[in-house]
Amino acid sequence: QLQLVESGGGLVQPGGSLRLSCTASGFTIDRYAIGWFRQAPGKEQEGVSCVTIINSLVDYAPSVKGRFTISRDNAQNTVYLQMDSLKPEDTAVYSCAAVHLNECSLSRHWYTVWGQGTQVTVSS
Repeated sequence: QLQLVESGGGLVQPGGSLRLSCTASGFTIDRYAIGWFRQAPGKEQEGVSCVTIINSLVDYAPSVKGRFTISRDNAQNTVYLQMDSLKPEDTAVYSCAAVHLNECSLSRHWYTVWGQGTQVTVSS
């Protein structure tokens, strides 16, 4: 069974940092492009970042570019999302997703395997 499990969410003050992890089981991420998504209450799900297989090419939503960094550790079968300079508007449930292709996308329709999500709350 293909599964993704997110961890690392929590409550952080504005300007703080968190690192989210997305760990796969039942498959190896070195053959999958991975994306991170988020959904805030009352809003549509938004693509945040993604990483390809070959050369780990990355893409970011304009709202997080320069603040978030995605990386993959194939040996740990995990993809990370380092989030710095967090803002209250970053508050959302963050989910990771995988697709058995090299290319990644910020569109949720690209992906076939999804995790359950982890809550990130940015508040003072």
